[in-house]
Amino acid sequence: MASDWFIYMVRTAGGALYTGISTDVSRRFAEHQAGAPKGARSLRGKCPLELVFSAVAGDRSRASKLEWHIKQWPRQRKEALLLGEISLPDAL
Repeated sequence: MASDWFIYMVRTAGGALYTGISTDVSRRFAEHQAGAPKGARSLRGKCPLELVFSAVAGDRSRASKLEWHIKQWPRQRKEALLLGEISLPDAL
C-alpha cells in the first residue's frame, strides 16, 4: 500500500508562505530548516521557519494537484486556510 501524502505550509521569518508536499512532513520540515542541500532553494536564508499547516492529501497525484492549486491562491485565501475559515478543496 502506498504511503499517504501530505500538503504542508511553512512561514518564513519574513512572513512568506511556502507550500509543499511530502510523505513525512516532520522530516521534510527539518530538511528545510537545515538548508542545503535537501531543503527547498526558495527557503534558504529565510529562517527561522515555522510549520503552520499540514493535512493528509491522499495519493501523490492529488497532493501535487492540491499543491499547484494552493500556490495559485492569493495570500488572503491561504491565510483563511491556516485559520480554518476554509478547507482544502475535495474535488481534484
